[in-house]
Amino acid sequence: MLVFMMDSNENPVQDLWRIFRVMAEFTEGFDELASVGPAVSFFGSARSSPEVKYYKLAERTASEIVKAGFAVITGGGGGIMEAANKGATKAGGQSIGLNIELPMEQIPNEYQNLSLHFRYFFVRKVMFLKYAHGFIVFPGGFGTMDEFFESLVLIQTLKQASFPVILMGSDYWQGLIDWMKEKMLKEYEHISPEDMDVFTVVDDPQAAAKIIVDFREAQKPAGIELPMGMKKHNNR
Repeated sequence: MLVFMMDSNENPVQDLWRIFRVMAEFTEGFDELASVGPAVSFFGSARSSPEVKYYKLAERTASEIVKAGFAVITGGGGGIMEAANKGATKAGGQSIGLNIELPMEQIPNEYQNLSLHFRYFFVRKVMFLKYAHGFIVFPGGFGTMDEFFESLVLIQTLKQASFPVILMGSDYWQGLIDWMKEKMLKEYEHISPEDMDVFTVVDDPQAAAKIIVDFREAQKPAGIELPMGMKKHNNR
C-alpha cells in the first residue's frame, strides 16, 4: 500500500512506529466495536447529494436495517455514507462511522453516534468485515468497487464465510453484471457460474433487509434469542 512506500532517505526505524500505529488502530477498532452487536456495512459514493435518488434510497434502507435489529456501519463521510448514517440515526439505531485520513480531508458526517478514525485502509477494511452480517453496496466509484470486489474475492477464496452482498440499484449495476457474465464468465472463463451467485441485486429497502434477516436467522444457533427488531420483522 502507498502508505508503506518508504522514501530512500527515510529512517527505517519509522517502520517500527508504523507497526505500533497499525496495532493501535486494530486495538481501538476491536475495543470500540466489540459490543456493537450484529451490524450491516454500507458502501457508496461520497459525492451523492441529498437530491440524488440513491441518497434517499440509502437513507430508507438504513432505516429498515435498524428496524430489523442491526447497527449500521459506514465510511463516515458524505454522500451515501451520510445518508445511511442519517437513516440509522433517525430510526433510533446504532450509527457507526469508520472515518479515514485522506490527503483531501474527509469531514465526518454529523449522523454518527460512534465515530472511529483510521489512517490505514486495510485496518478499516477489517472493521467493515469483522462486525458485518452483510454488505449493502450503493452506486459509487473506485472505493466502492474496491470494497465490492474484495468481498467477492474473500468469499470466492473461502477466506470469509459466505454472507449477503447486496447491490442496490439495478439500473446502475446491470451493465457491470452483464459485462461480468459475458466477458469474465462466458468468453474468458475467468470465474465460475456459482461466483455470480455471491451477490444479489435489489431495488427495494425492505427486500434488502429481508435478505439480511433471513441470513441471520439461518445462522442463529439454537437457543440464542433474536434481537427484538428481527422478531418484529419476521412476524410481519
